Amino acid sequence: MKVVADTRLLRNEIDHWRKNGETIAFVPTMGQLHEGHLSLVRVANERAQRCVVSIFVNPAQFGPQEDFAAYPRNPTLDREKLAGTSVDLLFVPEVSSIYPQGKMRTYVEVPGLTTILCGQFRKGHFRGVATVVQILFNLVQADFALFGEKDYQQLLLIKHMVSDLALPIKIL
Repeated sequence: MKVVADTRLLRNEIDHWRKNGETIAFVPTMGQLHEGHLSLVRVANERAQRCVVSIFVNPAQFGPQEDFAAYPRNPTLDREKLAGTSVDLLFVPEVSSIYPQGKMRTYVEVPGLTTILCGQFRKGHFRGVATVVQILFNLVQADFALFGEKDYQQLLLIKHMVSDLALPIKIL
């Protein structure tokens, strides 16, 4: 498993796979990996020749009353869990790689889904999710992206975003 933090190195690897005609599956996470994540990796390996996992704790999806700094992180344990899988590349970007200007000027929003259910109580959360997932999709350029159903509202949001923006990726 290759580990990269730099977007340029990520794109170089993706470009190499694409030139070889390989399919790519992507499992975006915020770390704290568990069996649910690992099951997505197994499915990713069944669907594609290459598997990319990202670990990125996204500050844009934390509200003012939520503590981004306190979000649990254990990169060593996450890497150990992935070492026993068929992940080809682990992408672990810094915040500055995802948001180079320090803050976003452009956001992705999915009206109708971002302000209902838990979106009612977490202002800006789903806008932050949609924005970072779009950025990650642009960087990884996968054929498939895999999401669990634990957060069903988030899954629906991503499916709508992919459909509305005609993104060339299949959500599993």
